[in-house]
Amino acid sequence: MEKIWVIEDDESIRGELQKLLRANGYQPVEGQPCDLVLLDINLPGENGFEICQKIRRQSDVPVIFLTARDSREDEILGFGMGADDFIRKPYDSSVLLARIGRLLKRRERSVLTVRDLTLNLAELTVAYGDKQEELTRNEMRILACLMQRRMCTREEIIEELWKDSLYIDDNTLGVNISRLREKLKRLGADDYIRTVRGVGYRV
Repeated sequence: MEKIWVIEDDESIRGELQKLLRANGYQPVEGQPCDLVLLDINLPGENGFEICQKIRRQSDVPVIFLTARDSREDEILGFGMGADDFIRKPYDSSVLLARIGRLLKRRERSVLTVRDLTLNLAELTVAYGDKQEELTRNEMRILACLMQRRMCTREEIIEELWKDSLYIDDNTLGVNISRLREKLKRLGADDYIRTVRGVGYRV
């Protein structure tokens, strides 16, 4: 179930949004981690633009501004801060749900999950349980290749990385696999990548 963080200071509107989300299979939450953010602009303390900026420094989670402010300048500024969409109040529930669904589907394509291990291709992170590790671009592509095919020869992995203009040879692959295994071990996924002797690796 996707988690949606509703940042709205008007209790009645927040409650209405949370009810709508629950009725359509989403889980409203009060912070990160989440799969999408619904964000008002007019908030006490920090405004929505500042909050969006902070979110963008940490994550590429989709952000939808949902606000009564309707100037073209606000919309341009919102997108400039990293928002993915801008919806004016009063909102149409079906339109809001359609835009939420579109952004979540786009996000799904950048996330792979196999045997409780989740790889975020956009953020270069891997998560297992409540722990998370950052990956290098090489490590991310190697793990993605294995998660998509379940078993890869060493040659297939090297060819996959060459397609992405990443220089790697057999020795470099071995070093990257070792580092990747160490990071997975820290997460608790010790035996996730297994060596198939004389062939390559499998998950």
